[in-house]
Amino acid sequence: MLVGDFVEDYEAMVPFQILTMVGHIVHTICPNKKAGDTVKTAVHDFIGDQTYIELTGHRFAINTDFDLVKAEDYDALVIPGGRAPEYLRLNSKVLSIAKHFMDTNKPIAAICHGPQILAAANLLTGKNMISYPAVGPECKIAGANFGEVSPAADNAITDGNLVTAPAWPAHPAWMRQFLKVLGSKIEA
Repeated sequence: MLVGDFVEDYEAMVPFQILTMVGHIVHTICPNKKAGDTVKTAVHDFIGDQTYIELTGHRFAINTDFDLVKAEDYDALVIPGGRAPEYLRLNSKVLSIAKHFMDTNKPIAAICHGPQILAAANLLTGKNMISYPAVGPECKIAGANFGEVSPAADNAITDGNLVTAPAWPAHPAWMRQFLKVLGSKIEA
């Protein structure tokens, strides 16, 4: 899971907890961070303004040294949103990691502003996907077929190995589709 300071709180915490709950081992990484470090999170809420508001969130633990990560050692990639993707996409190793997952057809889950990383790595050409609506123009310029975001921002789209969603209200659909792409088995 690629995170950075001011990653959206719910979009990091909830997928981490869901994936861990069903038995996946999730390594959280951030450029210039090591295991034991944390990133600050932000809570984005929709209260009727023209855009979301940003509130202080929790601290989110980094459990793996970024410098030691080799993308080929991993089965899937999660890219939460928030403000973090806007600067994470400037890191060449982050783009290389994303490229590895797309090139090898490994599962990728990206939500909200997370697709900014995929757009910066030139990985969206011909992909059916969605993101936070304000990121839509970037995705379209990068060649994506941008889908309809539901009025409640609670839908997700799967295109092969890529599962995308517009914002944290889509967690149930986004994680359900991602778990299916992962081949996860959930026992009752």
